Amino acid sequence: MSETKEMQTHGARDAQARAEQEVFLRPAVDIYEDSGGITLKADMPGVSRDRLHVQVDGNNLAIEGQAAIDMPQGMESLYADVSHTRFRRSFTLSTELETDKINAQMKDGVLTLRLPKRAELQPRKIEVSVG
Repeated sequence: MSETKEMQTHGARDAQARAEQEVFLRPAVDIYEDSGGITLKADMPGVSRDRLHVQVDGNNLAIEGQAAIDMPQGMESLYADVSHTRFRRSFTLSTELETDKINAQMKDGVLTLRLPKRAELQPRKIEVSVG
């Protein structure tokens, strides 16, 4: 019985070591700010919507995705520089952003996130009356 428990513990340590050795690439990111908020564009080639994970936890934004090249049925890859690639990047967000209104869109391998500023912090025009 103790041998089984030792094998299970050893197996769990091996799985943890493999997970720690997993390599993640940092996607290239462009960040733009305008009066309404921030736009973030992350290059994540080969990542499909179902393999993409975007999460906000407090003031931390995490982006993670796995790229995979699906082979057509009946074909097999003879050579591939990359068979599976995992992307990961995180950002600390300012309190002036409305994290519950983030908009995410994925197109042609580019993830676009729109992070709006809180309404009370956005610039507004003040009308001046005559009189």
